[in-house]
Parts: sequence; structure tokens; C-alpha cells
Amino acid sequence: MTDTSGKSTGAHEAAPTSRRTFIATAAAASAAVVAAPAVHAQAPIKLKFQSTWPNKDIFHEFAGDYVKRVNSMTGGRVELELLAAGSVVPAFQMADAVSTGILDGGHGVSAYWYGKNKAFSLFGTAPAFGWDADELLGWVRYGGGQQLYDELITDVLKLNVVGMLYGPMPTQPLGWFKKEITSADDMKGMKYRTVGLGADLNKELGAAVTIVPGGEIVPAIDRGLLDGAEFNNPSSDLVLGFPDVSKTYMIQSYHQALECFEILFNKTKFSALPADVQAILKSAGDAASSDMMWKAQDRYSKDLEAIKARGVKVIPTPKPVLEAQLAAWDKVIANLSADPFFKKVIDSQKAWAQRIVGFRLQYEVDSRMAYDHFFGKA
Repeated sequence: MTDTSGKSTGAHEAAPTSRRTFIATAAAASAAVVAAPAVHAQAPIKLKFQSTWPNKDIFHEFAGDYVKRVNSMTGGRVELELLAAGSVVPAFQMADAVSTGILDGGHGVSAYWYGKNKAFSLFGTAPAFGWDADELLGWVRYGGGQQLYDELITDVLKLNVVGMLYGPMPTQPLGWFKKEITSADDMKGMKYRTVGLGADLNKELGAAVTIVPGGEIVPAIDRGLLDGAEFNNPSSDLVLGFPDVSKTYMIQSYHQALECFEILFNKTKFSALPADVQAILKSAGDAASSDMMWKAQDRYSKDLEAIKARGVKVIPTPKPVLEAQLAAWDKVIANLSADPFFKKVIDSQKAWAQRIVGFRLQYEVDSRMAYDHFFGKA
């Protein structure tokens, strides 16, 4: 280019000045950054989170898996501090402690709050309608179960908590006994430990039921305060020491054919959290739920073999006892359905189970036939 005088005014002449200006400006900015005071990241939100399980139990490990997932997914913005049962309050007081704010959150099962309202147990130890725990959680997510659970917590019991159900559990054993259970009559007069609606069912069978937390069961058997007891699964039973006080392990039962875990948070504390953190606390439960199922497959099967290696007789509960349990369920459901809310939940569960289990039974191929073909009878 040229101006009117004919002198060159090309961009190449302005470029050196522009580069010098840019370099000087950048250097000044860098110096300002170095000179500026350090900016500290926001302190993490710390939440005190207690389980209802002994520190050595696999259930406490499951609670820890959820805690680790939350802390990781929030990138350090939230720190759940996991405490074992009794660290702040006894196991059976955890829900009240969360509601009042003594604890920020906790991990347990709905059956533990059975003393508040027997309908609470329907969300953890529902009747044996032929469904499994994964199908129970399907009802929670897509069959109206969560809405009924929220109604119980908020409107009926007026607890200041937010609850999330997750973590499907397989059928629980009838339990550990001094001798083999061969008929329903063997349960009559027995000092027996269970929880939730399983207590009502076993009372129908004539048992003298005692409800105690997991960590207290084995000492009670050892001292003769219990004649028989169930907790949940081979891994928990092994580490809690059941093989030390009993050599008869009756597996398969309808008293707790399905169960799931429960995560509670103080509602006031939860509502004050950022929306994305609230979403993470919920989504972490779903993620931990799947991981828990896979871990349980591995651990429970190995630990059942370890129990056998301790000289324990592992015996399936006989059919007459199972039939007596189902008859007892009929009575328990009829008696407790006098309460309108209990009946509303039961009716919802039965409608879901009839459709979902009916679909599964007609649609899925028999796994027993395939197993026997390749591995022989279990």
C-alpha cells in the first residue's frame, strides 16, 4: 500500500511494534498473577454419616463403598465421614439422630424403624410375594413405592429426613440353631432373633422373638439368651462369629425373602446443598447398588464355602416350614391391613409383584435345568 505521498505504509512496518506491545502486556499480566495473593479453594462440605453396622461387617463395607463414591463424584466438594454403629448413637437410634440433626446422614435398613410404624418394614422386608429384592426396587422406582415411602416419612411420621432405597439383598437364611429345624413346631417357644415384619411372622409360628442389632446377636446366643437367630448373609454371619456358637445353619426362608438398604440424610441439611450435589447423593446410591450386587455374588458364595469348612451343617429349610411361613404371612398381612396406610402399600406391592413376577416366570427360561445340565445338581 502507499499513501498520497507515495510512501509505503504496509502492515509489515506496524507488526514489530504490535509484537513488542503484546509481549510487554503479557509479561505485565504474568507478573500481576505472580504478585496476587493465593486464592484458596472453598472448604468441602463435611457430613457426619453413621451406619447401623459393626465396623467389621460387610454391610459397613457397603456403606463405605457409597461414601467413597460420593466423595469421588463430588471431586472433594463433599466429604462424608463414615462412622460405625454406636460411634455417635446406637444402631436403632440412627434414624432419629438423622432427623434431629445429631447426624447428617446414615446407612441402614427400613426394618430397623419397624417400631415407629410397621409399614416402614414393607420398604425393606416386604412379604414373600414371589418377587426378589431387585423387583422390590423396581416397585420403588417405577411402581409408586418411592411416593409411598415419602408419604410415610413426611406425612405419617413427620420425620425431618430424606430417604433413598438401594442395594438389593438375596433371600436371608432361616438362621443359626442348636439343632436342625424339621417342622414349624420346632419354632414354638424358641427365643429367636429377627427384625421387622419377620418378627410378626415368627410370632405367628409361636416363637418368642427378640429384636437386637447385628453386633449383639452372637454374644446373646453364647450366653443362652437366644436359641436361634438370623442376620442376613454368609459374609456377615462368618465375620460376626456365628460358626463359633452354632453348627446348624438353615438356609432359605420366606420370613425375609427380599430386602434392600436405606440411605438417610437430614432433610434440612440435604435441602441446603447445591442441586448438583443432591443429584450426586442420589445417583451414587444407584451406582453403588449395582456394584454391591456384583460384590455380593463373589463374597457370599465364597463365604458360604468357608462356613462349611468350619464344620457347619448347611441345611435347606424343609418345605413344611416354608408352607407354614406363607400361611403366617396371610395372617400378618390381614391383621396389619386394618391400618389404611399399611393396606395402601400392600395393595400397591401386590399389584406390582403379580405383574412383574408373572412376567418373569413365563418369560425367562429355567436356570435350574441349565445348571444341572452343565454342573450336576447343586
